[in-house]
Amino acid sequence: MPTYVYTALNENGVNMQGAIDADTADAARALLLSRGYVPMKVKAQGASFEFGALGDILNPVKPKELILFTKQFRTLFQAGIPITQLLQVLQNQTESKKLKRVAADMAQSIVGGSTLYDAFKAHPRVFSELYCSMMRAGEASGALGDVMERLVYLLEHEHKIRSDIKSAMRYPKMVLGALTIAFFVLLNMVIPKFITIFSKARIELPWPTKVALGLHHALTTYWPIALGLLVCGIVSYKWWVRTEPGRYWRDHTLLLIPITGPVLQKSVMARFASIFSIMQSSGVSVLDALDVLTNTIGNAAIAREFRRIQDKLREGRGIADPLKSAKFFTPLVINMVAIGEESGSLDSMLKDVAAHYDEEVEYAVAGMAEAIGPVLIVALAAVVGFFALAIFMPMWDLTKMVQR
Repeated sequence: MPTYVYTALNENGVNMQGAIDADTADAARALLLSRGYVPMKVKAQGASFEFGALGDILNPVKPKELILFTKQFRTLFQAGIPITQLLQVLQNQTESKKLKRVAADMAQSIVGGSTLYDAFKAHPRVFSELYCSMMRAGEASGALGDVMERLVYLLEHEHKIRSDIKSAMRYPKMVLGALTIAFFVLLNMVIPKFITIFSKARIELPWPTKVALGLHHALTTYWPIALGLLVCGIVSYKWWVRTEPGRYWRDHTLLLIPITGPVLQKSVMARFASIFSIMQSSGVSVLDALDVLTNTIGNAAIAREFRRIQDKLREGRGIADPLKSAKFFTPLVINMVAIGEESGSLDSMLKDVAAHYDEEVEYAVAGMAEAIGPVLIVALAAVVGFFALAIFMPMWDLTKMVQR
C-alpha cells in the first residue's frame, strides 16, 4: 500500500504534517477527514516537485475548468456547506492540479483569518480582478450566492464569445498558412529549376520572372539578416505593446480596421454592458465598477475613455453625459444608459444592451468570416498566378524560339 505525505489542519486550526498509508490520494484525504483533520496537501511520498510560478505560467487554468470550479463553489455554498469544507470538497473534485493547490491555499488562508475576497485575490493568475471584485461585492452584501450566479453567467458568456471568434478565424488562419507555404515552396523549389533552363537558353526574362529571381536571390543570400530583423521586429513590437502608448496604439488601430474593427467594438460593448449591469445589480458603485472595467475590459483605448468618465463622475456628473463625449461608444449604449439612469433601472437597461450586442457579435463574427475568406482566396490566387506568370511567360518565349 503506497504512503502519502500530508499537510492538514486539526480541529484547533493548527497545521499538522505526517504520512498515511492508503490506496489512493482520495482515500488518504477521506481517511484524514474521518479523523477530524482538514487535508491541505496530500501527495505520494517521493512525488516530483511542482514548479510553482513557472508551472502556473506554462500550465494555466483553462476557462472551462474555471467555470466548472465556480459552478461547484456556487452549488456547495448555496447548500450551506462551510467555506473550509467547501474548498476541501472542491480540492478533491477538481481535476486541475493548479486548482487543487489553489483551493488548499485558500482554505488555509481562511482558517488563518483572511476574508474570502483576500483568499481569491491572492491568486491573480487564476482569478481575474473582475472575479475578485464580484466576490467582494457578494461577501459585503451578504448575497454571495446570487453574485456567483451572475459570475457563472459572465464567465460562460465571455468564453462563448472567445470561442466563436476563434472558430471564425480558424479558416482564415488555414488559408494564410497555405498562402505562406505556397509562396516559399514556389520561390525556393520551383523557380530556381526553371531559371537554370531559361539562363541556358539566353532569352530575355519578363518582369515577373525577374522579380521572382530577385526575391529568391535575396532570400537565399540575406536570410540570416532577414531572420535577425524579423526576430528583432517581433521582440521590439511585443515589448512596445506592453507599454501604455504601445498598447493604446494597437487597440486603437484594431478598432479602426474595416472588417475586424466593428466586430471588436461590438464585442467590447457587450462585455461592458454585461459586466456593468452585473456589478450594478450586485451593489457595486458606479466608480468602483468603472475602475474594475478599466482593468478588465481588454482594450486600452476604451479603458482610457473609462478613466475620463471616472474623472467627470468625480466632478459630480452622471454617467450618461460623459459617455456622449467618449469615443467608440455606440449611440445605442449611450441612449440606453441615459434612459436607465433617469428611470433608476440602469442594470436592466444594460442587460438589454448586453443581450442585443450578444446577437450582434454572433452575426458580425459570421459576417467577418464570410468577408475575410474571399479576400484571402483572392490573395492566394494572386500569389500562385504571379509565379505562374513568372514561369510560363519565359516558357512561351522559349517555345517560340524552338519553333523558329
